[in-house]
Amino acid sequence: MDTLIWILVAAVLAAAAGYFVARMLITRNAKSNANLLIADAQRNVEEARREADVIREKKLLEAKEESLKLINDAEREAAKKMQRVQSAEARTKQIQMQLRDQQSEISKGRNELDQRAATLDNRERQIEQRGREAEQVMMQAREELEHISGLSAEEARDKLIESLKDEAKTAAQSYINDIMDDAKMTAGKEAKRIVIQSIQRVATETAVENAVTVFHIDNDEIKGKIIGREGRNIRALEAATGVEIIVDDTPEAIVLSGFDPVRREIARLALHQLVVDGRIHPARIEEVVAKVRRQVEEEIVETGKRTAIDLGIHGLHPELIRMVGRMKYRSSYGQNLLQHSRETANLCAVMASELGLNPKKARRAGLLHDIGKVPDDEPELPHALLGMKLAEKFKEKPDICNAIGSHHDEVEQTSLLAPIVQVCDAISGARPGARREIVEAYIKRLNDLEQLALSYPGVIKTYAIQAGRELRVIVGADKITDVETEKLSAEIAKKIQNEMTYPGQVKITVIRETRAVSYAK
Repeated sequence: MDTLIWILVAAVLAAAAGYFVARMLITRNAKSNANLLIADAQRNVEEARREADVIREKKLLEAKEESLKLINDAEREAAKKMQRVQSAEARTKQIQMQLRDQQSEISKGRNELDQRAATLDNRERQIEQRGREAEQVMMQAREELEHISGLSAEEARDKLIESLKDEAKTAAQSYINDIMDDAKMTAGKEAKRIVIQSIQRVATETAVENAVTVFHIDNDEIKGKIIGREGRNIRALEAATGVEIIVDDTPEAIVLSGFDPVRREIARLALHQLVVDGRIHPARIEEVVAKVRRQVEEEIVETGKRTAIDLGIHGLHPELIRMVGRMKYRSSYGQNLLQHSRETANLCAVMASELGLNPKKARRAGLLHDIGKVPDDEPELPHALLGMKLAEKFKEKPDICNAIGSHHDEVEQTSLLAPIVQVCDAISGARPGARREIVEAYIKRLNDLEQLALSYPGVIKTYAIQAGRELRVIVGADKITDVETEKLSAEIAKKIQNEMTYPGQVKITVIRETRAVSYAK
């Protein structure tokens, strides 16, 4: 039993000793591991600190570069603004000089007017004095006649009237016949008087339409933005508007080319908004063009309404009003169609008033006479017939429809308004400078001039110069004599006069010369 107890005590002691030894080993290993972890943590902290220093230095460099870039951009912008200010100051100085010149001219004109007024006052006083003298002379002559005849002025007048009554009655018929004959002879003269008076009362300035529009820009740097990367912006703009955009070396200008003035106006307004906004890319271009197209359509309707109000025309169908507004963006032989129609309407009103007809209906027919040139579909019909059909469709009166359809003799004239509209249309288009020939017709006329002269024998070369107003004909000295040159010049002039249509006159110059050429070697 005692042995067993000692064995148990020894086992307990051995276990306790093993426990303490194991605990000591574990504690030592834990301390060594803790030291290793602390060392690793310190190394990580050092590495993180070094990386933070590198990142901080990098950010400082980037901030310095960005600030330098902003400073440079600000300097460039300031230089541009300074340049604009200088150019504006130059323009202001130029305008001031022009104003001073105009003021001096105005003062000079005032002095001349004052002198003329003084002269007129003197003449008026002289005329009044002479009038008083003439009245005195007439009174003296009348008193002498009454004294010589023994009758008063009233008695002499009554006797003269009685004596002339019988003669007037017998001669009345012959007078009437003479008046009728004279009226027939002067009818044409009176018609010309009415036409001339109408033209004078409705004379307006003439504007010739072109096929291009020049869009002005502040500087040439904007051209690059409009073109875009690889030309995508300008291609998108041309595709959206249907207008050719020409960006060349012309300073501060971009040319918009197109036969349709509506498209050119849409392109111009869209470019203006894009340049002002500064955001130029294909999506933005399509958005702006669509917005501007709606604005132009609204402007067309507003122009039609304003035109109808200005001319005192009421009750037009909304579609006719829109067509009248579209006339603003159409031209005929270079003449603006809306301006031509307004002028024709006013001429019709004046002429109708002179002839005792309704001027309001005449003005309405004159405004609508070319309405067939502006429909959206534009079928293959003469514009007069198409305009008549449109007027009938929108419930215009028959006499107005007939005036529209017959102003180029496509249909028979059945109303008194028809010849008035026809004549006024011709007057508006025939005034000097109102219309111009198309380029092809102009070139053909010059070629016809040259070919006509070349058809004569002995002619070597011909040149049409001075816009077709002069023809130079060069003949061979060995083929035509000096006397024959005069005859040739007269023959060419006569043939041109009989066979060709031309403005003004054409001067024909025949040149015959002999040249002797030698070379000294």
